[in-house]
Amino acid sequence: MLKLEDIKKSFVQPDGERVPILDVPTFEIPAGEQVVLVGPSGCGKTTLLHIISGITKPDSGKVILDAVELTKFSESTRDRIRADKIGYVFQTFNLLDGFSAMENVLLGISFGAKRSSPARAKELLEKVGLGHRLNNKPHQMSVGEKQRVAVARAVANRPALLLADEPTANVDPQNQQQVVDLIRETCRSENIAMLMVTHSIEVSSQFDRVVELEELNRVVARARQAAAAGGDK
Repeated sequence: MLKLEDIKKSFVQPDGERVPILDVPTFEIPAGEQVVLVGPSGCGKTTLLHIISGITKPDSGKVILDAVELTKFSESTRDRIRADKIGYVFQTFNLLDGFSAMENVLLGISFGAKRSSPARAKELLEKVGLGHRLNNKPHQMSVGEKQRVAVARAVANRPALLLADEPTANVDPQNQQQVVDLIRETCRSENIAMLMVTHSIEVSSQFDRVVELEELNRVVARARQAAAAGGDK
């Protein structure tokens, strides 16, 4: 369902130096599988999510999502594909403050090719336990409730893949398990594949497939080899 081939990405420093960030030879997620991606800050996790979602284009390589080669399209076309095929749960929720829970989910549907459906939005909000908060705006909800709205919005278009970037980072510790369970159960019931980024050992230990980006990313491997060689001198 998702396949990465020879993904390379670097960023240019103010002095013109090009700094490599990612060099991922291959990575795949089958339809419906749930995967967690772990690694320390700075190893390229968020950059990889942005490349998978089409927000950022790699320097080279292919992102093939649901039989569509995302990387060969323009930014505007990638935006349309993302709206139809990818759901995104951000750690900061990214809800619109002036919109109710219902309107935030409906807005998520409206970006895709599928027609906006109030019935679908209501169904999802009820599924995540917010049937009594349909007309509440973000400032009228708890942090945990905001994340539930974000999950409902992310799956509203029935995407092929859901990306979750540190979804428990801003949630109280006592509610983190609830958020993880909610995302996993929602993806399972909607048959949506999921890639979750997390620093939390408690979260990653719940998944059958855990990917260490440091092992996947050859940039990190080369840096380790260089550091080891320097230490031997």
